[in-house]
Amino acid sequence: MKFAQRTASLKPEGAYKVLERARDLEAQGKDIIHLEIGQPGFNTFSHISQAGIQAIRDGHTRYNPPSGIQELRRAIAEDAGFRRGMRILPEQVVIGPGAKPGLFFPTLAVVDPGDEVLYPDPGFPTYPAMIQAAGGVPVPIPLDEKNGFSFDIDAFNARVSGKTKMIILNSPANPTGGVMPLKDLKSVAETAERCDCWVMSDEIYSRLIFDRNTPISIAALKGMEKRTIIVDGFSKTYAMTGWRLGYMIAPEPLARRLDLLMTHAVGCTASFTQVAGIEAINGNQVQVEEALKEYRMKRDLMVQGLNTIPGISCQSPGGAFYAFPNIRKTGFTSTDLAMKLLDRAGVACLSGTDFGENGEGYLRMCYACSSQDITMAIERISDWVKRQN
Repeated sequence: MKFAQRTASLKPEGAYKVLERARDLEAQGKDIIHLEIGQPGFNTFSHISQAGIQAIRDGHTRYNPPSGIQELRRAIAEDAGFRRGMRILPEQVVIGPGAKPGLFFPTLAVVDPGDEVLYPDPGFPTYPAMIQAAGGVPVPIPLDEKNGFSFDIDAFNARVSGKTKMIILNSPANPTGGVMPLKDLKSVAETAERCDCWVMSDEIYSRLIFDRNTPISIAALKGMEKRTIIVDGFSKTYAMTGWRLGYMIAPEPLARRLDLLMTHAVGCTASFTQVAGIEAINGNQVQVEEALKEYRMKRDLMVQGLNTIPGISCQSPGGAFYAFPNIRKTGFTSTDLAMKLLDRAGVACLSGTDFGENGEGYLRMCYACSSQDITMAIERISDWVKRQN
């Protein structure tokens, strides 16, 4: 039995593999602290859940337009434009069941076989997967720890070519928590203009940024609105991971192509989740700000703790809810240390190589759990590492 070549290089996400192993250990009676899955540790805000429940009661359970309910598209256009300091029209917004369609569909719409796509490494595993599924050529760009895990600009400039069709950005980033400084965004923008290529800006963590109130989107830079695809969603900001609600913002001609892909691949996104999304955007944002304060406190707790462990150093990430400690001085590879911490210390985290070859020497730890779990995880990791010396 032969399968299409486009699926030959697809691999499972490391987070789900580790979660499965952790659940097996828990079934055997072992206590595991979960730092592997990247999602908020609290439930969806109650007013949002109630809006979704009421929507079902009110009969919002039928088909709706492929690009989404108009009221939600208007709300996103207004809110996203305000937060990024730019004008966005509802016609540019396409709703999808989660942010992953927002990554896949624009890639399918603009990348032809043989086109090169530059993406961050270490980065979200879906990036190379969607490039290869579209027939494109993935070109990894290493991230520079000394530059806050922004692009290594020299490597970026060296890997841009006449075949470059799209550049993928993720700021704040998974897995590093890094935030791209304005100078790097300007450098990427200048390159995109010169090469006449697309930029896909994955901004799913744009509301989870610690050191400034307003996120900087490359789409807001002069001339970039016509070549930038913004991908965002509700999962991280509003703890709506299971609701599967995301969106794409693109120039109108591309948005119309995305509407066609939605039509034939998905049909439409569930109506009641979109009603909940309207409430999320238009409702009180106090809980979002409270969650951000809590993440900042947990970030500091995690980073300070990691930096007390022999052989481990960790920068303070500028956003998202991930720590990305450097573990090279422990003498272990990333995969080996991650597995040993799970099996022997009862701490589930991810190898940096789950996010690309340039993740070697690092681990990813999600600190969206409880403060108690963070403290206990640091104690367990520290005790186990010290016993190896």
